[in-house]
Amino acid sequence: MYQERPSRIPGAVVWSHGAAPAGTGLVLPDGCMDLLLWNGELVVAGPDTRAHEFSRRPEHRITGLRLAPGAGPRVFGIRAFEVRDQRVPLAGIWPAREVRELTERMLAAPDPGAALESVAGRRLAAAAEGTAPGARAEGAEGPLADAVVELLRRGYGVREVAREVGLSERQLHRRCLDAFGYGAKTLARVLRMRRALSLADGGTPLSETAFRAGYADQAHLAREVRALAGTSMTGLIRA
Repeated sequence: MYQERPSRIPGAVVWSHGAAPAGTGLVLPDGCMDLLLWNGELVVAGPDTRAHEFSRRPEHRITGLRLAPGAGPRVFGIRAFEVRDQRVPLAGIWPAREVRELTERMLAAPDPGAALESVAGRRLAAAAEGTAPGARAEGAEGPLADAVVELLRRGYGVREVAREVGLSERQLHRRCLDAFGYGAKTLARVLRMRRALSLADGGTPLSETAFRAGYADQAHLAREVRALAGTSMTGLIRA
């Protein structure tokens, strides 16, 4: 069963998944990075460019903190493209001893989701103060990342976004790779698909969904969903 709640960290979501029947599931691209407590191990889920299929078993237990687009590099101290389309043990990014101690605290915590929030909150505060350990990901600054996401959600093109944030298109692409794991054009496609899925899941007809989400027509919507999710919109809604 999947459950989620808003996080006290702006733009983040705490979620859990467990006691589900055996099978496979899909994680759709969303421009985010997650910190996971996955069967007793701390794992970083990188930004996806396509649907990520995972095996589901009744004994599996996952608690996750889904960070807002662009926030992950400030928490993990890496560039987002370094873990694009990957699930990486946190011990491969942070010092192993630190991760072992964190894992023990997480497993003993009455609320693992709140414990994940505390870790990420401390790292975000340190990043804001310029004292975060590890590499600083160029372009992952909060105001810039937030501005890019907001402009893309409002339907701005890449050239318009670059002009609005005062960068060349090449600079914007590099900053987006660092902050989101892919360029602004791919991020725009991902955000548009998520908007369309939200509309369709709420009962909006697909023809109207395509128009309101910014697609040329319903056929364009179908092609984009198939390319990013590997299935149809109706298939996603049923799932």
